[in-house]
Amino acid sequence: MGLSGKCIRLRDGRSLGYAETGDPDGKPVFFFHGLPGSRLVHHPDESIAISLGARVIAIDRPGFGLSDFQPGRRVLNWPDDIIELADALGIARFAVAGWSAGGPYVAACTFKIPHRVSAAAIISGVAPLNRLAMRDRAHLFFNLARQSPHHAAASFWLLLRAQERALKHTTALLPTADRAVLAQPEIAAMRRENVAEAVRAGMGGLVWETALLARPWGFRLEDVPIEVHLWHGGADINTPVSMGQYLAGAIPRCHARFVPAEGHWLLFAHWREILTVLVAGSR
Repeated sequence: MGLSGKCIRLRDGRSLGYAETGDPDGKPVFFFHGLPGSRLVHHPDESIAISLGARVIAIDRPGFGLSDFQPGRRVLNWPDDIIELADALGIARFAVAGWSAGGPYVAACTFKIPHRVSAAAIISGVAPLNRLAMRDRAHLFFNLARQSPHHAAASFWLLLRAQERALKHTTALLPTADRAVLAQPEIAAMRRENVAEAVRAGMGGLVWETALLARPWGFRLEDVPIEVHLWHGGADINTPVSMGQYLAGAIPRCHARFVPAEGHWLLFAHWREILTVLVAGSR
């Protein structure tokens, strides 16, 4: 795919990996991947970002891809890494976007460093699991994550691999919209490479983040002071729509868009719309 990566050295000695797509002179948009994930998540049609004047910078969280593991990491540590990266790149203000498990880190940035965030988007985002009562199959996984992140991470990995095999046989596990997205060769290839890259240094990042998402994040969504845009699919079986509804109700200035027929991969169907909103907020 031609997308590799760069690294910066943080003040504490860790390496932080990232990759850039889109317009190198455009409005900066920091993109936060899902779980497991890496900087390799990107829309295959780079002309969308270029035409909108968006400089998309996707970042490996600690323990994923090129980024070193960070012992004792908390959700609220992430904005500190983002500030260091922005300063290293000479970026004063930036938009943030997070897909799936990247959503909590968007919320953390809007809470902790709102003066640096020009616009924010959460797409198919995870909600605070200690505050959410779920009545679907995701409930079992996240309950396990609270009690035993190692077992949950291993189960998640096995399920992911099983879905990879099942997708080759047009599985009915995923909604129609997700199957349509994953049927695109470029996105299917990106997905495989992304998952492999996520665990290139081992399972430590996956295990740690599974535990982080299942426990309190260290701040209240009700205290987020700036506007957050939200997209969530009504047919999502990875992060159920109840999560999006919770986020929309808890964040005071949340502009929510619920798309009934879309699934977890709506990021790719709505990428132009998402970037348009983020770039407009950066002016």
